[in-house]
Amino acid sequence: MTEGNFVDYVKIHVASGKGGQGSAHLRREKYITKGGPDGGDGGRGGHIILKGNKNLWTLFHLKFKRHARAEHGSHGSKQRSSGADGADQYIEVPLGTVVRDTETEEILFEITDDGEERIVAQGGKGGLGNWNFKSSTNQTPRYAQPGIDGQEVDVTLELKILADVGLVGFPNAGKSTLLSVITAAKPKIADYEFTTLKPNLGIVEYREFKTFVVADIPGIIEGAAEGKGIGHRFLRHIERNSTLLFLVPADAPDIIKQYEILLDELRRYNPEMLDKDRLIAISKSDMLDEELKAELKVILDKGLKAPYLFISSVAQQGLMELKDKLWEMLNTETA
Repeated sequence: MTEGNFVDYVKIHVASGKGGQGSAHLRREKYITKGGPDGGDGGRGGHIILKGNKNLWTLFHLKFKRHARAEHGSHGSKQRSSGADGADQYIEVPLGTVVRDTETEEILFEITDDGEERIVAQGGKGGLGNWNFKSSTNQTPRYAQPGIDGQEVDVTLELKILADVGLVGFPNAGKSTLLSVITAAKPKIADYEFTTLKPNLGIVEYREFKTFVVADIPGIIEGAAEGKGIGHRFLRHIERNSTLLFLVPADAPDIIKQYEILLDELRRYNPEMLDKDRLIAISKSDMLDEELKAELKVILDKGLKAPYLFISSVAQQGLMELKDKLWEMLNTETA
């Protein structure tokens, strides 16, 4: 998935179909002079239906298709023939898509299962034909119901990535490099800040053909919850992760302070994110010799209130230990 093709926020206008009009037909045949009312009902208008598709990872396919309209129902006809229902219009979306009413910003529903179908705009009901209105006192009704109009609504589709582990860190902490090493993902990597402009997903291959999914979001800076930097736009992508992996580089001026800043940004964005399992990876640790690591461990054991380990993506150090720890945390979470 390239950065240009990743779209996680789309506004679309949907319109369901109008119901067909009921028929006011009166039966007239050569040998039946007063056959009475036999007008059929109108067909239902088509629904606009959102459907989950596990093979989609982005809303890119809706970027240039901002309108969806379903068919109208057909009118009723003679001999109590009901009109055909209008064809439903299906819109496939990736799992983790939240649907909001654009005007009120109310969350209507979210799609989390493959094949799940939810109606976002209900088709109009078809009108009743005149045969429904006949009675002993009204034997020849010459009227029928019109079809009910469909619904028109503007909705906002917002994707929240469904991944097992979310990478959290400052720009240039080594998140993209780690993702490229432990998965087959190929994120853009460079030596300047905010190289990552869009979230990246990667599947980690673990022992005995087991796998889990890791999501990397653009780097967070202090004040991200208030809109600074670009990471705040993508914090929603780690709301669904069961485990958060914090990356802090070994050459950071103060590892404990950087971790606390990241933690505070998550708390200010959504306090519930602090309830997730957390693991801290001290990246770029190939720059440290054993003596420096020992000194650093003494400081980190006192200041960090979460498990941590040393890794180096470039030197391939500590990566299997990292996978083991993540798998253990994920397995404990789902047990």
